[in-house]
Amino acid sequence: MCRLFGFRSVIQSQVHRSLVSADNALMQQSERHPDGWGVAYYLARAPHVVKSVSTAVDDQLFQHVSGVVTSETVVAHLRKATQGELSIINTHPFQYGTWVFAHNGNVRGFSEIRAALVEKIPPILRRFILGKTDSEVLFYMILGKMQRRCELHRRGYPLEDLAAAAREAIDEVIALTGPICEDDGGPPTENFLTFLITNGTTMLAHQGGKSLFASTHKRRCPDRDHCPSYAPECERRAVSGDFVSHLIFSSEPLQGDNVWEPMAPMAMIGADWRMQMRVFPPPGELAVASASGTLPVV
Repeated sequence: MCRLFGFRSVIQSQVHRSLVSADNALMQQSERHPDGWGVAYYLARAPHVVKSVSTAVDDQLFQHVSGVVTSETVVAHLRKATQGELSIINTHPFQYGTWVFAHNGNVRGFSEIRAALVEKIPPILRRFILGKTDSEVLFYMILGKMQRRCELHRRGYPLEDLAAAAREAIDEVIALTGPICEDDGGPPTENFLTFLITNGTTMLAHQGGKSLFASTHKRRCPDRDHCPSYAPECERRAVSGDFVSHLIFSSEPLQGDNVWEPMAPMAMIGADWRMQMRVFPPPGELAVASASGTLPVV
């Protein structure tokens, strides 16, 4: 299916290596995910979204954008289409105001339940759905739940409210489709709800069956001797409630200094505007963690 990349940092950073130059960078992964790409980054608190229906590895624009992006927040997506034709309006990330959203997955039987899902979106938001994808509908379902909890355009949107809204939307989808498929290699027609959502300050990731890895630290930061924002947490494993210098998500671990840990199915991890990281365990579980090394809850 698709590939996701999300980046939040206390300082503006380049993501060229993750997107282009590493051996398994997103550009190389596009050979298996050829149906378009999108990159969203934030400048002066405003999202800039660049999208194309071309394959990233063959697209000079992808390389150019990846080379110039310097931001505290970046979301990138490679598409392998399951719902909706190849077009810019069906290409991720999707945007509403300052919020951007990218999805790796599929809503099982979407064509049969689309009307029922759209009915759950407030009419004031529903009119902004432009494409034919299940992903865009899921995005607006989440926005609708968020709107009931807090003003959508609040810059420091509370992470807890975002997580609760996302969980409510996920539950409504599952009520119509059945549970997510926890086998990453399962048929593409199965239920997969892995996604990233951010407004540039608050960021949240959900592991919805398709694998997602998180990184909060490096083994040894190569910039530790001259970076003005270097702190012990840059090289220390984070637990829920810790403040972090960066939080990165990727569909597969990227080569480099970062330490990657797998997220558990139905778990969410996010950071608020202060860069305080929180782990939200799967429903009914007291911890996300297991012996597999998944980020723990404290």
